[in-house]
This record gives sequence, structure tokens and C-alpha cells, in this order.
Amino acid sequence: MDGDQAAGRSGTNPAVETDEPADEEPMTAATTTADDAVVAPRALPPGRTVARPDGGRIFVRADLDGPADGRTPVLLIHGWTVTADTTFAPTYSTLAERYRVIAPDLRGHGQSSPARRGVRLEDLADDCSAVLDALGVERAIVVGYSLGGAVAQALWQRHREKVAGLVLCSTARHFQSGPVGDLWYRGQAWIAPAVKAFPGPARARLVRAVNGKVADGPYAAWYRRELLRGDPPSLLRIGAALGRFRSNPWIGDVDVPTAAVITTRDRTVPTRRQRGLAAAIPGCRTYEVAGPHNSSVTIPDVWVPQLRHALDGLAL
Repeated sequence: MDGDQAAGRSGTNPAVETDEPADEEPMTAATTTADDAVVAPRALPPGRTVARPDGGRIFVRADLDGPADGRTPVLLIHGWTVTADTTFAPTYSTLAERYRVIAPDLRGHGQSSPARRGVRLEDLADDCSAVLDALGVERAIVVGYSLGGAVAQALWQRHREKVAGLVLCSTARHFQSGPVGDLWYRGQAWIAPAVKAFPGPARARLVRAVNGKVADGPYAAWYRRELLRGDPPSLLRIGAALGRFRSNPWIGDVDVPTAAVITTRDRTVPTRRQRGLAAAIPGCRTYEVAGPHNSSVTIPDVWVPQLRHALDGLAL
């Protein structure tokens, strides 16, 4: 769903430099079931709520219970219009073997509070910093997927002392391409007040978008429920903030071990932009997945091992 029109708009993402629609495959499991009950994937880390700097709340999955056991904390930051769980559910158990997982829902997404007017990606980075503070984590490796990759970059810029390393997945230094793309992203913020004033039509569009993105499977009802937790006005505001983001002037100053997981069949964030980000960061290692933008859930058997390789390969 990240980068698509889950907040209720139609058309393609202008970051997609093609006449074809965004390339996401339906979110599904390998087998189907006739039982559409809400069944969640197993091994989800415990959930809790922490305060964010503006007084809102942040829902976070955190595998931090019990005494320290030597596992390195890893902060997982999801993409636009999705949630921590709908992005990283297939990832949690694999990472838990060596890492202590922390995965928040960003503002306006999932079970976190809505985003207010004027929200910036820098605010989302500050939220992530507040999560680490609330959990007593001094430093973490930060994994950012798509929008989350931009937030991860901003987190390093604003709170360098908390970032031990970066793994940037299916993301870029900027997301809008030229005047048309800029207008599309700006339009997200213009539409948000109308969506808030007339929530019924927006919610109906969101339901249709989610139903079109989730295929039948054991966790289909769960995926639909989780994706529908998002607040449409917030998603639009954050979409506008994503369009304003540019790390080009400072990304070359990154001074922590960094890796990039590149999706080579990605038409949502073009692969050349992902490679451009990796090339701009000194010493960045690259790991490739021959899949679409949402490979983390559509081909997790390929994507998750590459993420694990990227994490294990950081020279910390």
C-alpha cells in the first residue's frame, strides 16, 4: 500500500516514472482459507503505547521485556499508509533471533494518534526518538522502508547519537519528480481538510482501496482491519510532507554503517532512485531483491533474508 492512493485518491503516484500503475502485489499468505475470522500472524512482539512530543500517543511493538540479553535493538519504521505490523509481521521472528525489535506505528497510521496540520517528516523522526527514550534504548540500528527510509534519514540528521547504523529499504533521497509530482504531493494537504469534514466518502474509498490490495488468505481479515486503522486526513498530510522531503544536501555526511535493500522491480520508488541514495552514502552496502515495492510481505521468503544479511553485515 505504501506510496499508493490508500487515503482515498485515484490515479498513480507521480514518483512512478511509468504509464503503468504502482507495482504492489496483493498482500496475502501462501494458502487460502474459507474462514474470514480475524486471525493475526503469530509471534507479534508485545504492544504498548508511549507518549509523543506533541502529546499524542504512539503504538509500538517492542521486544524489550526482561533483562538485557546482548541482542542489538533494531528500530523498524514502516511506509506510507501501512503499519508496523502489516509491513514487518513476516520479519519479527527472524530478527528476534539476534535483535531486539522495536516497531512503532507512525502518526496517523495504525493505532497511533492522528497527525496534526503542518506535520513534517522531521516530526516523525522526533517521534521515533521519543520511542527510544521511553523504552530506555540509548542507540539502535534503524531500518526504514519507503517513507520509513526517509524518516530514518531524518532521524540520523536530528538525533545522530541514537543511530548506531542504518538499513534503508525501497527508499530515496526525494520522492517527487518535477512540477507535476510536486503539485500531486501538495494536493494531499489541500484535500485533507475536506476529507476530515466529510469522512464518510473518504472512508468508503479507503475500504475499496484496502479490499483491492489484500488477497484472500489466512490473515486477510487481519490485514484489512489493520490497514483500515489509518486516519485518512493524516495520511494525506504525511503524503504532502513526503513530497517536501529532500536529503540531497546532507545525506553524504552519514557517518554510521549503512546498507540499502533495493527492490529491483519497483515502480513505486524507481530502482534508480534507490541506487542513487545508496551511492550518495559513503561505504553503503547494497542488497538486492528481485521483487516489487511491497516485497516485505508479498515475497518475505526472499526479502527477509536479505534484510537479515544487511543487518548482519553492518560493521558495528
